[in-house]
This record gives sequence, C-alpha cells and structure tokens, in this order.
Amino acid sequence: MQRRGAGLRWPRQQQQQPPPPAVGPRAAAMAPPSGSVPPGLGGRPASALLLFCYLNVVPSLGRQTSLTTSVTPKAEQSVAYKDFIYFTVFEGNVRNVSEVSVEYLCSQPCVVNLEAVVSSEFRSSIPVYKKRWKNEKHLHTSRTQIVHVKFPSIMVYRDDYFIRHSISVSAVILRAWITHKYSGRDLNVKWEENLLHAVAKNYTLLKTVPPFERPFKDHQVCLEWNMDYIWNLWANKIPQCPLENDVVTLLGFLYASSGENTGIVKKFLRFHNRELEATRRQRIDYPVFTVSLWLYLLHYCKANLCGILYFVDSNEMYGTPSVFLTEEGHLHIQMHLVKGEDLAVKTKFTMPLKEWFRLDISFNGGQIVVTTSLGQDLKSYHNQTISFREDFYYNDTAGYFIIGGSRYVAGIEGFFGPLKYYRLHTLHPAQIVNPLLEKPLAEQLKLYYERCAEVQEIVSVYASTVQQGGKQQEACDFQNSYLDMKLRYGRPSTCRAFPWEKELKDRHPSLFQALLEMGLWTVPRNQNESVLEIGGRIFEKAVKRLSSVDGLHQISSVVPFLMDSSCCGYHKASYYLAVFYETGLNVPRDQLQGMLYSLVGGQGSERLSSMNLGYKHYQGIDNYPLDWELSYAYYSNIATKTPLDQHTLQGDQAYVETIRLKDDETLKVQTKEDGDVFMWLKHEATRGNAAAQQRLAQMLFWGQQGVAKNPEAAIEWYAKGALETEDPALIYDYAIVLFKGQGVKKNRRLALELMKKAASKGLHQAVNGLGWYYHKFKKNYAKAAKYWLKAEEMGNPDASYNLGVLYLDGIFPGIPERNQTLAGEYFHKAAQGGHIEGTLWCSLYYITGNLETFPRDPEKAVVWAKHVAEKNGYLGHVIRKGLNAYLEGSWHEALLYYVLAAETGIEVSQTNLAHICEERPDLAERYLGVNCVWRYYNFSVFQIGAPSFAYLKMGDLYYYGHQNQSQDLELSVQMYAQAALDGDSQGFFNLALLIEEGAIIPHHILDFLEIDPTIHSNNISILQELYERCWNQSSEESFSPCSLAWLYLHLRLIWGAVLRSALIYFLGTFLLSVLIAWTMQYFQSVSGQEAECGHVMAPGAYSVANSFNMVLRGTGTILQRASLRH
Repeated sequence: MQRRGAGLRWPRQQQQQPPPPAVGPRAAAMAPPSGSVPPGLGGRPASALLLFCYLNVVPSLGRQTSLTTSVTPKAEQSVAYKDFIYFTVFEGNVRNVSEVSVEYLCSQPCVVNLEAVVSSEFRSSIPVYKKRWKNEKHLHTSRTQIVHVKFPSIMVYRDDYFIRHSISVSAVILRAWITHKYSGRDLNVKWEENLLHAVAKNYTLLKTVPPFERPFKDHQVCLEWNMDYIWNLWANKIPQCPLENDVVTLLGFLYASSGENTGIVKKFLRFHNRELEATRRQRIDYPVFTVSLWLYLLHYCKANLCGILYFVDSNEMYGTPSVFLTEEGHLHIQMHLVKGEDLAVKTKFTMPLKEWFRLDISFNGGQIVVTTSLGQDLKSYHNQTISFREDFYYNDTAGYFIIGGSRYVAGIEGFFGPLKYYRLHTLHPAQIVNPLLEKPLAEQLKLYYERCAEVQEIVSVYASTVQQGGKQQEACDFQNSYLDMKLRYGRPSTCRAFPWEKELKDRHPSLFQALLEMGLWTVPRNQNESVLEIGGRIFEKAVKRLSSVDGLHQISSVVPFLMDSSCCGYHKASYYLAVFYETGLNVPRDQLQGMLYSLVGGQGSERLSSMNLGYKHYQGIDNYPLDWELSYAYYSNIATKTPLDQHTLQGDQAYVETIRLKDDETLKVQTKEDGDVFMWLKHEATRGNAAAQQRLAQMLFWGQQGVAKNPEAAIEWYAKGALETEDPALIYDYAIVLFKGQGVKKNRRLALELMKKAASKGLHQAVNGLGWYYHKFKKNYAKAAKYWLKAEEMGNPDASYNLGVLYLDGIFPGIPERNQTLAGEYFHKAAQGGHIEGTLWCSLYYITGNLETFPRDPEKAVVWAKHVAEKNGYLGHVIRKGLNAYLEGSWHEALLYYVLAAETGIEVSQTNLAHICEERPDLAERYLGVNCVWRYYNFSVFQIGAPSFAYLKMGDLYYYGHQNQSQDLELSVQMYAQAALDGDSQGFFNLALLIEEGAIIPHHILDFLEIDPTIHSNNISILQELYERCWNQSSEESFSPCSLAWLYLHLRLIWGAVLRSALIYFLGTFLLSVLIAWTMQYFQSVSGQEAECGHVMAPGAYSVANSFNMVLRGTGTILQRASLRH
C-alpha cells in the first residue's frame, strides 16, 4: 500500500529491493556454505545439553540401578580405594515424599550431593530438590543414608480448589555424586561447578504419573458449602483437547497473482494441544517444517525479487522462512538467525514457465531441501540440498505469512495453487499429501495460455508485416498526391503473402477477420504494446455490436472476438466473458469457463475481474470457497488503485453514485450536457450563483449525475467562482487545483494566497491545506502539525489522517520515534470520516493483527477494503452506462451493463438489475441463464447496509415461492423482521398480516424486534404492538395502511364486545356508520386538494426548478480535498 496523504514514503525502503544474498534490514552479507552439516546441539543451554546426555544413555524407565560411574582425578591416580555411590528408590513413582537409600564410599573427606531434576512441557532441567552432606571421618568404608525427597505438590497431585494448575512432567531424574575436599572446596560451591568435579556419580529415572491419574491432596482444610459445591461440579471432569495436528492449508483454491504489491495474509495461532505447543516452542532455534505449494509462472520477476511465501515478524521484518523469485528464475530463500542477522541462498536451478509444478521446501535444523515436480503426475524436475552451520530463529506465531505481494515487495506473475504447511515435520516429497485439487480449472488455464501464445504470435507477425509494408509504400509514394489520396480514402490494402497455413486460419477465423478489417499503420512499434493495442481495438468493435438495439442477441457471435481480445492481454474482454459464462447471458452457462476468465482477468489486474473474485470469495458463492484472506487480496489490489484512479484525468471513469431505478425523484435530476438541469445550472453559474458554480464544477470534474468528465471545463468554473465570489469552498477548490497543476499550470504563490484566504473564513479543509503546504513544500513539521491539530478539532478527517502519517513516520514534533499505535488511532478516526487512505490502513491492520488496538479480523478487513474498491471510477463508468441506457429506454444495453456491475458485488447495481428483471421479465427469461430476480435480490440482502426494500422483496419471494424456489415461511418472517428493524413500516405491516393469516412468529424473532413475549403473550397483543410500531414508522401524514389496520383491529375488538348486548349493538352500529361516513368525506376532500395542487404547477416545472434545488443540496466542496494527496 502506498501512503499518500502527507507525501512521505514508507520508511522501510530497504525491504523493497533487498540486496542479495539476503533481503531485509537485518540482512547479513554472507554467502551460505554448501556441503556442510548442522552442528547438532551447539549453542544450546548447558542444562538442556546435560539433560539430553542423561536421557540418551538411560534405558527405558528404570526403577532401580546399581550402575556406578567412577571418576578419579588425575592428581589422585595412586588412590587404592575407588569412590562409588548408588541408591535405591523404595517407590519407583514420583510421590510427595519419596524414600531413597543412598550407599556411598569416600576415599578422602568428601561432600555427597543429591538432586532431583525435572523436565516439563515448556521447561527442561529444573531442579526441584537439593541436599548435600559432608563425610570427613568414615573413609574407605561403605555407608548408607536414608533421604526423604519431597517433590512439589503440583507434580504429584491433581488439580483441586487450591492447586489450580498441576503440571505435566515428562521426565524426573534423581542424581547423586561425590566431590572431594582436597581442593579446599566446601558446601558453598555452586551446584553446577560442583558436578564438574565429581569423582563418582549415579542417576536413575523416576516414573511420572499423568495429571489426571494422580490422587487428590488432603489439605486439612474445610471448605465452605458454596465452595465445596462448586468444586464438586468439576472435580472428576477430565477436559479434552480438540483433535489437532500440525498441517495447515494456507490456500485451497487458485489465486491469480498480478505481480503487484498485494497478496494473501495468513496468521498462525499457537497450538491448543499442549504437547504440540511444547514441541513448537522447543524448536524455535531448530526449525523443523515443510512447505508444499503449486505454482504456474507466466514470467520471471521483473524486479530484483518477487514474493512467493515469506514471514513478517511483529517488528515488520522478514523472518524464517522467506522465499522469493529472482529475475533469472531462481529461488531466493532467506532465514533469520538466532544471533539477529539474516542469511540467504539462491538455488542452482530455475523454475519452469507456463507449466504447473509443485514446489516442496523442507527445513530440518540447518538443512534445507528444495524439490520441484512437474505436472499432476509429479514428474521429478530438480532437487537441491543446502546445509548451513548457523542456528535459524523460527517462531511462526510472532507475525504473519504473506503469499504473493505486499507493501514491501511485488508478487509473482502467475497463479498459486494449493499450499500446505507442515509446522512440525520434515517430509519427503513422496510423503506430502497436496494434490492439485482444481484439476479441470488448472488444465483449462494451461490450455488458455497455450492458445493465447499462438494468437499473440499471429497478431505480432501480422502487425509487424503490415507496418513494414506501410513503410515501404510511404517511401515509394512520397510526394505522390494521387496515391496519397488513395491511401487515405481508398480501401486499405491487404497483404496476400502471409505464410499462414489453412489449419491455423481455421483455428482462428475471428482473429483473421478482425485483423483484415483493421488498419494497423498507427499501431505502436513495440511488440507487447502493439498486441495490447490490437486487443483493445477488437474489444471496442465487439462492444459496439453489443450496444446496438438487439445487442444481447449478438453475444454468441461476439464471444470469439472477445476471446481473441483477451488473449492479446486486453482483460476487459476477459471480464465480459467471465460474466457471460457465469450468468448464462445468451450463452450456455458454464461455471468452469466463468472461473477461468475471472482468474485470467484478475491476474491481468482488471479491476472488475478482481472485484468479482473478491466478492465471490467473500460470500462463498458460485462454487468459490469462502476465504476472507483470499477475498482481501483481490479487493485490496483495487482499493489501493482507487485513489490513484480518482485523480487520473484520463480514462473511462465516472463517479460512483447510489442511484436506484425505483427512485423517480433521483432519476429526474439525472442530466447530460444538453439536459435541462445542466443548462439551468450553467445559466445560474453564469449569473454568479456560487452554489451553482461549485456544483457545476463538481459534476464536470468527477463526471457526476450523468455529465461526462471534463476537468478543463471544471477548472474554468472553479477559477471563475474563486476569483469572482467570496465563497470559501470555491476558493479552496481552485487553490488545490493550482497546487497540483491538474489541468492548469501550477501556481504555488497564488494557491497559497487563496488557501490562506479560505482558511481565514473558517473553512476547515483550508486549514488542513495549510498544514499540507508546510509539510510538503517547507518541511516544517511543527507548523504542519499545528494546522492539522486545529483542523482536526474542527472535524476534518484529512487532518486526522495526516497526523497519523506524522506518527507513523516518526516525525511528529517532540516525539522522535515511530508510534504505530497512535498512527492507527488517527487512521481509524479518518476512516470513520470517509477518508480513503485511512480506511486502507485500517483494513491492513485488521488483516495482519500486528497492532493490539486492531485485533486480527479478516472479515472486517474485507469489508473496509471492499468499501474503498467500490468507489473505483472504472466501475462507476460501467454503472453510468447502464443508467444512461435505462433512461434512454435501451433495455438490452441497460441489462448488459447492470449485469457487469452487479457481478462485482456492488449492492446498488444488484437491486437495480433485479428491478429491471421485474420490469422486463421477458428480457430476463430470454437472455439470462439464472433466476435474475431471485439471484440479485438474494445477493443484495447479504450486503452491509442493504436497503429495507430488498428484505421486503426477498420476504415476498420466500412467502409466495418464485419459479423453481420453494416457499419458506420461516425465512420470509426473518426478511420482514430485518426490514422492520431497519425502520421500514412495511416490515411491521407484513409481519402483522402473517399473524392475521395464522402464522406464528418465533420467540427469537420477537426478541430480535425487542418485543417481550411475556408481556405480549397472545396474538392480539402482538398485533397491537406491530400495528402501533407500523403507524409510528410510517412517513405519511394522512391515514396510512398501518393506521387503518390499527383502527380496524380495535373496531373488531369493540365489535366483539358490542355483540354481547342489544343496546350496545345498536349504538355501536350507529357510531360506526358515522365514522365511516366521516372517513369517506375526509378522503374526498384530501383528493380534491391534491388535484387542485396538481393544476397549479406546469408539468415540466419540477424537472428544472425543483431539480435545481435538489442539485444544490449536493455535496459542499470538491471531493478532491478528501485527503490532499499528491
């Protein structure tokens, strides 16, 4: 992610292009040795080594031993009597007090030492008992002493009310040794040093008892009755850990990597199983793990290194392992060392291109084995073993893994297949279970790129040949006016001498047809650019046919041209094909082909394709697996491009607006350059109306409300408004344009003058702008922070973001160090104010979970990234084309573009498409292979902030059943309840009608609506509550259906009471007649007033005057000031 607000780059630039042999700021500039072997346990603590030695020489858990080791000092080689020591444990188990008989013989005055050493799950060589005594008189004589060894209660008893955490002990060593006093040593000598001078020593292993097989301890304490009761509830329960192993599937579906700075973020948690977790911790300095992943590479790395799989620790540094691809196609494998440096190695062999292969990398201490196997049958390709003498540091829970690209390094260009990670095992490739799961899809990808290689070769040869012929003809026809006119206005000449075989032409008829109809003299000379340009031209011709009156009817004939365009690298065509096949838009529905072209478009970084993939993985629909991390990878790619796209003046972009086709009021104010609303605004702006000038400039600058983007015209209105009026918003907008030179020559002096003028009028955006000026141009961070703090107090989200940048870069005045926690808080505050870059940073923090204030939440990260991606101008252009087609009555084109927009996952297009399908069911049934109304209303209700009418629609569809969808009353109730909770009176009304029909509302729905079933215990009481809420939520001033239903319910209740008495019956009938007569007279009077009002205003008056007022209630100042980006 590129941070843009305050204009400073990410401080860790050394990680972006790390120099070999190791990458990252901690990289060690040393080449790894080859052919060496790991040094074993070198560098480990002495206590661990000592325990290892003891365990290595001991047979299976012995209870008693007579083994005596005699060690005689060199200075005493002539001693006749040899010292010895051995002991007998009367109870082989670890008990609270174990009785031990120690028999020994000393040839000189000595000290006898006895010690118990324990190893638990997480620690080793822990002394829990020590005793020593002197023997100065009884020399050359065997002696026996009884010792009572007392062990801690947590080792020998079960958990109870007082012992909360008994430990699981893996080994208990009882050892004894003798040291002489000839060297002047006494009882004050350290135990470790004393052991080194032992003249005789011995040991035995005691049998450990699992925690839940131990007895309870009698604490000689009487518990209170409540404590005793609580204790008895769980006294005899044995907790069970869930089944767990060390195999983690990091990726189960194909991932299209575009070679950009986005990728999949995965995080490992600690094991729940204590034994697995203990093993993991013990191997922090001796890594044992295996990685297995499938790859399909299109190209080698275009930069120094491209990311494949790498670990980023809590300090945002590369860790172990880090695997990259180099420019030449080798693997660059990097490890972090225990001593704090980094070490890297490069494989001797290169990776295969355009071929599925499995890459297996196993670590076993200092030994790394790299294996590549080709194809689904895993044909051996290359194998290399690399050995190091260094200790690697490996803690897979102290950070996160990244598959592909990140803000530190670009990813590979190609596709990732299934990726498995064995956290605690080193496996041979034959032992690894990691098949290529999506075999048909993987095979289709391979066939696609094989066909495309052929298409690109044809296009390249054809273009170069035509261009060469054009050059020769231009040389011959120089200064020949007749031939020049023939060349310009005559039929384009064709080359009949191309050496294409008939078989090749038969395989690509549409391609040759398109090339023959195309003039290629203006195509760029560069081969890649010329192929892409020709692909774009083929696509434009195809789209022109689709935009005709019967465009949907021509889809089947246009598909071959779109395939050729896709092969040329123009991936807008890939997205069209993906949508056609996924929805069956006048082609047979084919999920496999739909996935193929979605992945191809996503790999080509096509914006709508990436959003489509992100949405499908976010919801887990259309046979795409639910995977939030994978969804985030696609959405974040487009989200990071969105602010850049918004400030690109060129391109087919439009502002993304929430315009619903069922909202007639909003549709009336949509306009074009020759529309009534635009002309009225222009008239008012010419007269000096500041609000009209500002709105007109906004519409032209961003392409809003149906007006085409025209930055040059917008800047003229900004200049006119700023210089002629005193409106602070227009002054500020024009200052921004002058600062950045967007469509006008930069003028920093005038821009600063205007910015100060706007700030003096109290415009908080201008105060923020002054801070940006002093930060960017004067590098005066103190003054910048002063203005930003002031602007933030005034509620400016850009200032919050910019303050966050200061903290992130460590340049906030008076605080010399980086403070990511404070930066995150400011970014979050900016995001809540709608700031795009602030939202992007928050989504990044949520996906990595590296900040305590942003706990890892992949779903929330996807929601935030999706929110930004859906503001992309290229998506807005497609939505605008669909809206314009709808307003013009071009149903085929409207359906086409709304289908394209709806499949990206944007809610407004989904509900609008469903609305079109309701209006024109004949069109939907004829051309779409899916149940349009059901599919897109159903998609919309799973969106964040879905409109209440979508819930009502789905409630109706579940209630009545729709086409091949069965009736489901329970889901219908849920939909109506959600609409009611969103404040829609129709939801309450529909729930009440269901009760009237005899349906029962479940208690959890009533709780959801905050209706207490204990108070409203019968249907009449619930009906009264629902109708009252319906009436309260109704926006109609006169009688509404809710109020009439409420009245009718009470009349029925009264009528039931009236029927019990003749007098009351007569009076009730009379009053009811009067009430009905009054109600009818009231509605007649209201209808008459509305009819009179309808004749007062001319039919066209609303579309200009009232529309103008609605337009002026738009946004306040130019949206460009959202964050003073460069």
